[in-house]
Amino acid sequence: MPTRVFIDGEAGTTGLQIRERLSARKDISLISLDDARRKETGARREAFDEADIAILCLPDEAARAALALAGDTRLIDASTAHRTAGGWVYGMPELPGQRDRIRGASRVANVGCYATGAISLIRPLVDAGVIRPDYAATLTGVSGYTGGGKSLIAEYEAGGAPDYYLYALGQTHKHLPEIMLHGGLTRTPLFQPAVGNFAQGMIVQLHLHADLLPGGIAGHARIEAALRDFYAGDPFVRVRAPGERIDPQALNGTNRMDLSVQGDGKGRVTAVAVLDNLGKGASGTAVQNLNLMIGADEGEGLS
Repeated sequence: MPTRVFIDGEAGTTGLQIRERLSARKDISLISLDDARRKETGARREAFDEADIAILCLPDEAARAALALAGDTRLIDASTAHRTAGGWVYGMPELPGQRDRIRGASRVANVGCYATGAISLIRPLVDAGVIRPDYAATLTGVSGYTGGGKSLIAEYEAGGAPDYYLYALGQTHKHLPEIMLHGGLTRTPLFQPAVGNFAQGMIVQLHLHADLLPGGIAGHARIEAALRDFYAGDPFVRVRAPGERIDPQALNGTNRMDLSVQGDGKGRVTAVAVLDNLGKGASGTAVQNLNLMIGADEGEGLS
């Protein structure tokens, strides 16, 4: 029997992309509500009751409120609401032991887009002892405007938004708590995100003075080795050789993430993650988590 899946909020950006990745699969039966009923409490409750697994693609408060309707249905929450909450399994399969936790979970909090890139760079270095948990990390990044939701998408598509701008200047970005918790940091990193005039795609950068790290080894060979060891054999994460030009849109439409270690060979290093903010950073990982939860091949429906 196909697994019955209800996407609560399927009309949003993430929901639409999850539906696109699932709609052709014979092992999935999608439960859908028409526009007239998708906000009705009773209709949503019936859909949750019918589903084996539901995926919440809602704003944070709406995702919290949906728990009262979901009952015992297994959930994947694509919002920020439960990523550091007790009783929820963090939906980043690449972390040590996390695939098995996700397989057996009833509540999975999908990793955030910027958090995917940041944790993918930080956690291997913390685990390998390359940086200490109290390290004063500096992160920067740029995302396509689809990460800002419907209002920002409309602003860009109407031609009224700048080509590039910084935001979260008060160091209050909503992904910081999960970056710290799941990256293994005890000191809040500096994080400066930006939005660019392109729809999808993302670059996240971790800036380091390698000669000031424990062991005092200059250059980036030890950093690259830690990343390669951490992701050896991973189906979706690749560690690439340094390059001259890095394109935030290079992996659009995929669930893949490319990491690289750039620098001058003397101690100044930038570790870089490239991913699709709506793919690996949202809908792709949601499908990857779903596959683990239902016992399907982890890469089913993903590229």
